[in-house]
Amino acid sequence: MAAHKSIYSALAANLLIAVTKFIAGAFSGSSAMISEGVHSVVDTVNQVLLLYGIKRSKRPPDAARPFGYGKELYFWAFIVSILIFGFGGGVSIYQGIVHINHPRPLEDPTWNYLVLGISSIFETISFAIVIREFNKSRGITGWWKAIKESKDPTAFLVLFEDAAALIGLFIVGVFIFLSQWLNMPVLDGVGSLLVGVLLVLVSSMLAIESRSLLMGEGISPEMKERIRVLAEKDPSVSKIISIVSTYQSPEDVLLMLILAFKADLTTENINDAIVRIRGDVKKEFELVKFVIIQPAVVDL
Repeated sequence: MAAHKSIYSALAANLLIAVTKFIAGAFSGSSAMISEGVHSVVDTVNQVLLLYGIKRSKRPPDAARPFGYGKELYFWAFIVSILIFGFGGGVSIYQGIVHINHPRPLEDPTWNYLVLGISSIFETISFAIVIREFNKSRGITGWWKAIKESKDPTAFLVLFEDAAALIGLFIVGVFIFLSQWLNMPVLDGVGSLLVGVLLVLVSSMLAIESRSLLMGEGISPEMKERIRVLAEKDPSVSKIISIVSTYQSPEDVLLMLILAFKADLTTENINDAIVRIRGDVKKEFELVKFVIIQPAVVDL
């Protein structure tokens, strides 16, 4: 629900901001403001796609997908990161190049300053909500480490989007002011170009993280060690040969244990041990939904 709250707040803010930016861009003729409007539209679409991905990922397992649909969230998160690059960054860079080659004086920059102020208020409120929810989830973990280790793409996607939006507003405000003050309309195009470059950089970082989740990330070394202890404390287990895992969704882990059982055990003894170990792991870690245990008998 925390991730939902962040997404809904960002969606409401971006929708309102997009409308006001386009109105201001139309009245003033600012390419930087139009680029920011495109940026807000892309962010709005992104929030909708993330909510759609969350809904799709919650579907229960069926015959076609016995491990569930959790990775749908990772797929849509990757699509969102590509949209930021293709539409947000691409359109802004194109607008910037066009207005650098054919600079056009600003007609009434007052609209731009008004919208930038309103947008900054909305974005700051949204960003504050995102920061608060992210801090709750990361606990005492450092910021960058929490982002790298997060298995929930909605957390860092909305965080990066809102941060990029605030930086973009600052860039646009500075270059609109310089364009007017120095009477150099070309600077408006430069502002649009810089916003595009910013979005491309953010998109690249998000795409790398989303791709990693989509390809499959395993559990943390700390969690793996705890599972090793749980399994090896069972009197029937000789040793753990391998622990393989992958996140199906932020709250769903598929775990496979290859265990060496003692050679003097019967098939019934091994089956009982598998049931015990599976129960211990699931009791300790609620996010481990599937535990596959492959026995291997070795001599002591």
